[in-house]
Amino acid sequence: MAFTTEVKVDGDTDTYKMSPEVKKYTLRDLGFILSNGGNFIFERSLDPTSPYKQGNKLRIIFAKDLSGFKMSVTTANGLKRVNIFNKENDQPLVEQYHYILDDMIARKVFVKA
Repeated sequence: MAFTTEVKVDGDTDTYKMSPEVKKYTLRDLGFILSNGGNFIFERSLDPTSPYKQGNKLRIIFAKDLSGFKMSVTTANGLKRVNIFNKENDQPLVEQYHYILDDMIARKVFVKA
C-alpha cells in the first residue's frame, strides 16, 4: 500500500486526512517511533482491558518527509487487516480507536475529511 494523504479504514464511516500542520516532533510526542528507513510508525493495541500486545491493533505509518501516511487496523501479528466495525462485540475496540484518533486530531496530525 502506497503512502497517501487521505485514508478510510475498513468499515469506518470517517475519512482521515493528513493535517498540513503535522510536525515530526508532534509524532514523536504521540508515541511514534522512527524506523530504520526514517518513517514514523505508531502501533497500539485497541484492547483497553489488556496491558499486553494482544488482539487487534491500530497501525499508522508516516513517510519520513511527511508527504503521506498509511493507516489500518490489523491482527496482533500485523499480517492481516481487520474490520472492527461490523461486530457488536468489538465496540470497546471501536471506542479506543476513536479515542486515539480524536487525540491525534486535537494535536493537528489528522483532520476529518
